[in-house]
Amino acid sequence: MLRWERGHVRAELASWAGAVQLEVELEGEADGTRETVRALAYPELTGTPEVGELVLLNTNALRRELGTGGDALVVARPEALPEAEAVDGHMVKARYTPMQTLVDALDDPASEHYETLRDAKGLEAMPVVVADLHSSLPAIIAGIRRQKRSARIAYIHTDAAALPAAYSRSAARLRKANLLAATISAGQSFGGDYEAVTVHSALLGAKHVVGADIAIVIQGPGNLGTGTGWGFSGVQIAEAVHAAAVLGGCPVATLRVSEADERTRHRELSHHSATTYGQALLAPVRLPLLPRTYSRYNKFHECVRKQVKSSIIKPAQKRGILHEMVEIDAKGLRDALEEMPVRMTSMGRTLAEDSSSFLYAALAGRCAAQLLDADPDD
Repeated sequence: MLRWERGHVRAELASWAGAVQLEVELEGEADGTRETVRALAYPELTGTPEVGELVLLNTNALRRELGTGGDALVVARPEALPEAEAVDGHMVKARYTPMQTLVDALDDPASEHYETLRDAKGLEAMPVVVADLHSSLPAIIAGIRRQKRSARIAYIHTDAAALPAAYSRSAARLRKANLLAATISAGQSFGGDYEAVTVHSALLGAKHVVGADIAIVIQGPGNLGTGTGWGFSGVQIAEAVHAAAVLGGCPVATLRVSEADERTRHRELSHHSATTYGQALLAPVRLPLLPRTYSRYNKFHECVRKQVKSSIIKPAQKRGILHEMVEIDAKGLRDALEEMPVRMTSMGRTLAEDSSSFLYAALAGRCAAQLLDADPDD
């Protein structure tokens, strides 16, 4: 079910690449009161609403008071039909929904990059970092850049959560700051610098079109979890690991950990990481951990290490999958995290409130960067 409401745009609150945040005054109630809400429009789908304009909203997430995605969404502008932009290809994303959109995909026969994608054979050992939480993205980049500042990084936005790549302010800011070379929206997601049909072709595009040294594969904002063993959208990263492995890449896992999460299933090593890396994978990954010589190594980090062994390494070994635990030096990573031009938050918690969740993501980034050939100029 969709909850439909109508209102008039009163102001533009903010904008970033591919998205506009608006203040919308809803049509009056029977008692004459008028409510003002925050709404998000994607110009690729609707064009850009003007102040005073009537807009039709989907307010499902707003009325359910959801955390991520709790804005109203502009579905249509009844009094303004934006001009359609011609595309060369025939790729449709968000397929068979009322908002399906035509895009030019890297692997579409009409694309200028089609022959490159058609002839690409593999990733040539390119490191591929995977994570289930979108909030890991800036932390992974911080870790990469602290190890190898010149590394060229591509972000692959998968379709397990937010379909519009433009929904991620973090990715937009990282792109603007030249910390990301490109965003590639894969599967049903759309709106990146490049589009791809699958994670596989997105990885090939990252390597052979973007020229990336490292690819990061994460769903967009809006991780869905149910508290059940397998009912969480982040399990999709298993597909990314398999894609990287079959294409000759080097998969690196981001461990989801927390010192502050009130839910026991996510405290220390999250059950999401245990399930995905321990049970869902058919290919090995590197699992970055802190060395015991780390100056701030404590019972928490030792517990994470033990949980990785018991919940990931051993279950995988029983199925013939040999993951590799890799100790990564954390020197300088806290400074790298604090220097990033985006605010670090994960599940509503800041870097100061749950530093380990970001530190382990940065470890994954540094691990990937260490796989690149050493450059004395870095």
